[in-house]
Amino acid sequence: MATSNLSVLVTEGVGFIASHVITLLLEKGYRVRATVTNSQEESQLRTLCSESKSILEVVEIGLFQDQGWDRAVKGCRYVIHDASNVPGSASLNNDSPKLNVQCVKRILRACADDGGVKRVVLTSSISAVHDHSSSESAFMDEEKKKIYNESDWSHVDSPGLDIGAQTITLVERAAWDFIRELPEKKKLELSVINPGVVLGPLVCGFPSRSLEIVQKLFERTLQLIPKVHFCVADVRDVAQAHLKVMTLPSAATHRHIVCTESIWWRQIAHILFTEFKPKGYHIPTTVAPFFVTWLGSFFDRSTSMIIPRIGRECSYDNKRMREILGVTPRDLSQTVLDTAYSLIEKGYIQKSKRHRLETELVSSKEDEIENNQ
Repeated sequence: MATSNLSVLVTEGVGFIASHVITLLLEKGYRVRATVTNSQEESQLRTLCSESKSILEVVEIGLFQDQGWDRAVKGCRYVIHDASNVPGSASLNNDSPKLNVQCVKRILRACADDGGVKRVVLTSSISAVHDHSSSESAFMDEEKKKIYNESDWSHVDSPGLDIGAQTITLVERAAWDFIRELPEKKKLELSVINPGVVLGPLVCGFPSRSLEIVQKLFERTLQLIPKVHFCVADVRDVAQAHLKVMTLPSAATHRHIVCTESIWWRQIAHILFTEFKPKGYHIPTTVAPFFVTWLGSFFDRSTSMIIPRIGRECSYDNKRMREILGVTPRDLSQTVLDTAYSLIEKGYIQKSKRHRLETELVSSKEDEIENNQ
């Protein structure tokens, strides 16, 4: 069946991951229906996709809205829902897991009732596989020798587990349970993407909270770098994985870890320092002693959320990503640099005076060459 005859629903269309997924779908010729929450988001999305020859339909509906999902999924062969697009842990509360579980069930129920949806792709997170915020000593010892894979699950009742990790784990488990319990006549397929911390260029909407890993290194308020370890994924690899998981027969009923590699925050800082110091930016490279980070946690809730992660290192197996989906991870250094340049270009990082002058000079030379042709 030609892709031009297949419709795909993508929820939260201006999301960091979703906007990349939509761009790829349109390039491949799919008809796309995207949900937005207001007219401003619709305008941003249509601007992004203005040059596409494929069909983009926009539907205004909130994720936590009860009504309208039957109309949203109608006529769609595939549905892609980014469940990882929840507020940062500092903004979550005890009701967050329940609300997000209700959200994913609402969407899955609409898909099952429709009868025309073949497969749902759920964007979960590496945190549902294992999240190193748990203070349980058994997990802390395990991390030193284990490479986590798709068969592993975060334990939601583990002491100290970050509420964001609890939420996404409960959401993904609820999705699998819902699909498993569907009556035979309403059966549909579920595939899951478990990306690491997603970096890369911003194409639409506002920066994902994951981009703060890069953004904070350009802010004068961060002088020392907490000793924190990240499993990083490039948003373009994540988007490509979504398209593969959507249609590959071997991807149905499976989870898929999508990541490049794991890296310390200070290593990200060194990549940025090498590139941007000559351009007039001040990038810190000194690791903060634990005491300094601990003290800062009393004044900044977001800092308090990383205290359990200090000094802990985790590794994840991306074999399914490479061998089943056929997605080769991009170079991590390039991912970090593309993130920074995108944030500067979009105005989320203030351009240094030296960088601004360099940009103006290059632009002037390009204009001169064009005028002389």
